[in-house]
Amino acid sequence: MDSPGNWYKPGQISLEKDLILPYVPNVDLCDANCLSENSSKRTTLLFFRGRLKRNAGGKVRAKLGAELSSAKDVIITEGTAGDEGKLAAQKGMRRSMFCLCPAGDTPSSARLFDAIVSGCIPVIVSDELELPFEGLLDYRKIAVIVSSGDAIQPGWLVNHLRSLGPTHIKGLQKNLAQYSRHFLYSSPAQPLGPEDLTWRMGKW
Repeated sequence: MDSPGNWYKPGQISLEKDLILPYVPNVDLCDANCLSENSSKRTTLLFFRGRLKRNAGGKVRAKLGAELSSAKDVIITEGTAGDEGKLAAQKGMRRSMFCLCPAGDTPSSARLFDAIVSGCIPVIVSDELELPFEGLLDYRKIAVIVSSGDAIQPGWLVNHLRSLGPTHIKGLQKNLAQYSRHFLYSSPAQPLGPEDLTWRMGKW
């Protein structure tokens, strides 16, 4: 069953034979030193920079944009391509506690992996989704996952994020630092990097 919040369309992929791989992050890795330096600078509650309308999930994105654009401590802005856009996105993610990751046109979204390597807790908005290496990784340890129906309700998403306790948030941030290596391609391939996890998934 398809819905406006899906990350893939029926027939687009076969979950029995296809592997969903992570995008190459568009932003630089925020390493341990970077995470430490930016911990006190994350004054924005929720950040999103990108297109508010897409072929898939367009209605949900538009509603999210309208709902969140005037919320306190939330930054929602249209994105731009190129180095300028990359730097703006990187700066925004490193100064934010949470990063909004709504459904896109493809089974996964580059924004999700940008958030992970930036130390910004992803807020995944989707009703049905499949994520890279989901059989090996527990995304609930690094992300907040909410349904489209809940997310677009007036005030619901911001209130939900504010209700998360500091211990829970620190746990998610700690896990993000540990999980980032699973999404960083390298040559030669590293143990538990995306190449290694792809090989492990392929053996199933």
